[in-house]
Amino acid sequence: MKTEPTEFSIHDFQEHPQCTAPWDGVRNYQARNYLKTMKPGDIVFIYHSNVKNRGIVGTATVVSKAVPDQTAHDPQSNYYDSRSTPENPRWVQIDFRLQTVFIEPLLLTTLKQQPELYDMPLLKRGQRLSVQPVSHHHAHIIFGLANIADN
Repeated sequence: MKTEPTEFSIHDFQEHPQCTAPWDGVRNYQARNYLKTMKPGDIVFIYHSNVKNRGIVGTATVVSKAVPDQTAHDPQSNYYDSRSTPENPRWVQIDFRLQTVFIEPLLLTTLKQQPELYDMPLLKRGQRLSVQPVSHHHAHIIFGLANIADN
């Protein structure tokens, strides 16, 4: 899950009750389809983009199945979509619970230096989706590289 820290950072999770927050506002069909495949219990990496030191900053757990994104129906929302209706919703959201905050971000430059991650979608040129799949193999490598404190 890619996010801009000025919009919603990993630390914003801590402000929410039970460190749980909705992931809404996704307005790309392919990213939406990836959200639809997620199920409770899945682990996601949280990636801070659009900052000097881009990288994976922690993990969260999916705690709900995909449901219609209510921001699409709110004319006051930045994510309003007049073509999405409650009867025919175009967009979905999922709730996540913060799991781990890495001691230090796992920087994009570090990820790119790992030959085993060469085919990871995040590292491919032009890959801008806010939601991207991560294989079990790639996740294992990332967890091995991450600086995670004992809980």
